[in-house]
Amino acid sequence: MDTTGTLDEALQRLHRCGPERLGRLSNHAPMAVEALVTHGHARSVHRWIDHYARRLEEFPSGTRPVTAADWREALGDPRRVADWIAFFAHEVAERPWTELLAQWWPRLLPGLYGGSTHPVIRVGHAVRTLLAGETTGPRLAELAHGLGYWAARHRPVTGVTGVPGADSAAAALDAVEPVAERQGPFPSRLERVRRLPVWAASVADPDEARRRLAELVRAATHRYATHGHGEETMLVHAATAPNAVLRTLPALPRTLWVPSLRAAWTASAAVTAMYAPDAPVAYRAPAGLSADEVFERALRHGDEHVLKFTDTALDVGDAQALAAALRCMELSEPLT
Repeated sequence: MDTTGTLDEALQRLHRCGPERLGRLSNHAPMAVEALVTHGHARSVHRWIDHYARRLEEFPSGTRPVTAADWREALGDPRRVADWIAFFAHEVAERPWTELLAQWWPRLLPGLYGGSTHPVIRVGHAVRTLLAGETTGPRLAELAHGLGYWAARHRPVTGVTGVPGADSAAAALDAVEPVAERQGPFPSRLERVRRLPVWAASVADPDEARRRLAELVRAATHRYATHGHGEETMLVHAATAPNAVLRTLPALPRTLWVPSLRAAWTASAAVTAMYAPDAPVAYRAPAGLSADEVFERALRHGDEHVLKFTDTALDVGDAQALAAALRCMELSEPLT
């Protein structure tokens, strides 16, 4: 729980910026600063934003309001992102945020894959903050920004055939077949995903869904240590996207936990298919580092994906996860 006020200050500062730059690259700053504060580095937040500021753009202009009557028309239209954020800002001011989330989560869940899964990750960070501490204006506004970004970038995955998988999440990820052509940006690669292993399809119990989701996050995090060289940035999302869903479950009705698991699995498996390396490599991390020491290394490195992946690795909490975080630092370019 943040008692410094730094997170609220940072969010107010960042809400003057748009959720993307160059029309396609996500603004990771709200997610990264939430992770910094969560792990006790509030004093580093504004300095980190200063370094990241060149990657920020001004908040975009709106076109016309999104309404309860015509929201389907605006769903998945990135040109309407400011309209969507304004819509959710109004909604979150009018009723409890958990009620709003319960209504919109099933509407947005089928389009979890838009924006390279960054919108749902941003929502996951916002929900963690709201569940952990005081419900302040900037934190509610951050949820509105995350939901609005998700609605604007909403993109379903269709035409995927289920193929035999495995019992465990780790084995099911190993069974994912790489797409035929591993080139191009995320949207074009996503269109090539046609076959994914079936995993946890028979799950009907919410508690089992939550257990399986935690298993998936753990497996995807561990796997990065040996497979992250396939694409050091994008393969982070195979773990951070399902972890965002896992963080959100406590705020959702239990009836939404099973479909959340299925969407998270599809996202993790699709990212694995799109960016899988030709072969794994062995990796042995330095021994004896604590979780705090690993996160301090991530902070010194500074890259936004490194910070978010290390945050997820600390959620998993075991030595293999910490090793994966260190591998991410080795593979990724530091923030300069």
